[in-house]
Amino acid sequence: MKLKQYLHSQLAITFFPIFLGLFFITSVVFLVKIASLTSIITLDFFELFTLFSYVIPQIIFYTMPISFFLSLVITLAKLAGEYELTVITSFGLNPINILKIFAPVTLLLSAMLLIVSVGLIPKTKFLTKQFLDKKKKEANFNIKPSQFGQKFGDWLIYIDGKNDKVYDQVKLFKTEKKEDQFIASKTAVLDNENGSLSFRLIDGKAFIINEKEFNQIDFKSMYINDSIADSKLGVFTDSYSFWKENIKNNIDIDDLTFYILIALFPLISLFLVITFGYFNPRYEKNRAVFYSLIAVVLYNFLVKVIGDKILLHALYVIPIIWIFGTYILYSKTIQKEY
Repeated sequence: MKLKQYLHSQLAITFFPIFLGLFFITSVVFLVKIASLTSIITLDFFELFTLFSYVIPQIIFYTMPISFFLSLVITLAKLAGEYELTVITSFGLNPINILKIFAPVTLLLSAMLLIVSVGLIPKTKFLTKQFLDKKKKEANFNIKPSQFGQKFGDWLIYIDGKNDKVYDQVKLFKTEKKEDQFIASKTAVLDNENGSLSFRLIDGKAFIINEKEFNQIDFKSMYINDSIADSKLGVFTDSYSFWKENIKNNIDIDDLTFYILIALFPLISLFLVITFGYFNPRYEKNRAVFYSLIAVVLYNFLVKVIGDKILLHALYVIPIIWIFGTYILYSKTIQKEY
């Protein structure tokens, strides 16, 4: 029990600095990408923070598997370099026993990564697209005071002044089916709800004129709606329905396989952990990190090359190949000596 606690504490000491370092670097990359959007749309600090919060699941997904795998290998390599693994082995704990100690926490991590990748990332990507769609529509709607010929949907619009989203002395005019419509309002407020723009006119008059009659309507409040550009985002209900529909329509299947296979990487690479982590410091050099990075690159290469071709079949083909290959490597090296 104490040995298990000790090994887990050593893993934690190694894991958190690596994870936080990679998390910070990846966050900077995403923040630069988000900041570049300010050339297209206007973002305040709160909106910038909102967009960043949407990419946090992606940052966790891209950094956590690598951080955890490297931490496991470095932890064992550190113990081996300080001869602690030799002492542990002398008490009857072979590499497979060490593997069993780390297996539950690795299984838990892979389960969490599956929830983040398959469950949260599609939702946050949809929210990001929805947010940007909303802001772009606001950017397209740029009515300037005292200028003629400006339009809000089918309406010609003229304003005397504006303060942010509040407009003063608004005049709207539209001709439709031999009928003229004219609206004059003291003030108007621009609302943007899920990408649908609307004018809330306050204290004004509306005139409807045709060949036979002239109608006037006095109002305290009136709404004029316009979406400017129809949204193509669709509707997101939940992640299960999202992936079910995508599989049915054969859309983004490569993303689904990528998410699942990367989430499983720490779990199916446990034989590599003991293969790279175990070494004799008297006769061998510590190349654990170098070997681990090669393994990470190779696995991602397999996922992209094979996963993009056989799609859902990759969910069992790649894990079988990887587990079988890593076990053979373990049996040819570490198993013989320990």
